Amino acid sequence: MLLSLTPLFRHRELRLLYFGEFASALGSMLTVVALPYQIFHLTRSSLAVGLIGVAQLVPLLLSSLIGGAYADATDRRKLLLYTQLVLLACAVTFALNSLSPHPQLWLLYLVAAVASAANGFHGPTLQAMMPRLVTAEEIPALGVLNSLKGTASMVAGPAIGGILIAKYGLATTYWIDALTFLFFLGALLLMQPMPASEPGQSPSLRSIGEGLRYAASRQDLIGTYVVDIVAMIFGSPMALMPEIAEHFGGAAALGWLYAMPSVGAFLAAVFSGWTHKVTRHGAAIAIAAAVWGGAITAFGFSTWLPLALFFLMISGAADMISGLFRMTIWNTTIPDQIRGRLAGIEMLSYMSGPLLGNAESGLVSALAGTQFAVVSGGLLCIVGVYLCVRKLPLFWSYDFRPASEILS
Repeated sequence: MLLSLTPLFRHRELRLLYFGEFASALGSMLTVVALPYQIFHLTRSSLAVGLIGVAQLVPLLLSSLIGGAYADATDRRKLLLYTQLVLLACAVTFALNSLSPHPQLWLLYLVAAVASAANGFHGPTLQAMMPRLVTAEEIPALGVLNSLKGTASMVAGPAIGGILIAKYGLATTYWIDALTFLFFLGALLLMQPMPASEPGQSPSLRSIGEGLRYAASRQDLIGTYVVDIVAMIFGSPMALMPEIAEHFGGAAALGWLYAMPSVGAFLAAVFSGWTHKVTRHGAAIAIAAAVWGGAITAFGFSTWLPLALFFLMISGAADMISGLFRMTIWNTTIPDQIRGRLAGIEMLSYMSGPLLGNAESGLVSALAGTQFAVVSGGLLCIVGVYLCVRKLPLFWSYDFRPASEILS
């Protein structure tokens, strides 16, 4: 029933990349809490918090496809080094701005946009690197380990972030984020270069188009993207958390509201050994996404903090299960020479959804109230997943087993 740590014990390069990126992700989660908290307290507007997603979305749309093409054509380790330097500069800028007697709101949006553009290179590059550091048999275990890393940072990061903001202020929180990027840079410098699988190719519109055509040719891949986007656009009330936290105690409660989905995801990852017995990966993704929507709906009706946190925990567990099967489909069926470009498309699905979700929930909250925004979003998530399943039957029926085994 438990996850396997074997890949980490076997591969030095994986350990360096894994733990370096974990430190960086943990620091980034501090900023995920600090930035909306700061904007809400500057503006007292959930819509202003939701506009963070708008500021981040356009740079991400442009950079993730380009970043994926570069990840296939250049040394992936070197490209990751460059992205970390940009993200380090962003964290330092957030810290310096927060020290100003009058922090500039426009600068917060601008730096968030720059960081999003850098993440458009970072995400596809990191995702393309990982499978090359393990054997083919270890890829499912790697997917679980990556999910565990992400959720552990999302559990600890927001909780620590809320405490840091309450006790030491925003500047300290941003400075700690900056230090974690230095740790990741050190780990990358200790790694060996990772040149392109096919030397000589160069990033271009044609190469990006090749990746898009490959993705469009496979309904199972399209399903993983669309279901995740639908779930995140309608069922992700993260932009409303600062306002919701006001009713539950302020900054400390905010940290727990952000952290509890990751607590559920962490537990789901730790006890994910059963997932290797599931072969209908498309169905598993859709069902888990529908459970996410149901849990968010229940969260919207919750007026007692422990109950609200419980439903957030259930939503995070469902999201983790969906993510595990999405990553398994991606990592086991996509050729390495186009992995970067497909990782860019994947990043669009799992990053653009939450960013659009922030804007959607902030707008609906401004028009109809916070509770309506959360509850209606959860219900629309369930309806959207159902429509995806109806329109993409090959996604729903996708089976991990070889055709010969299925027929027998």
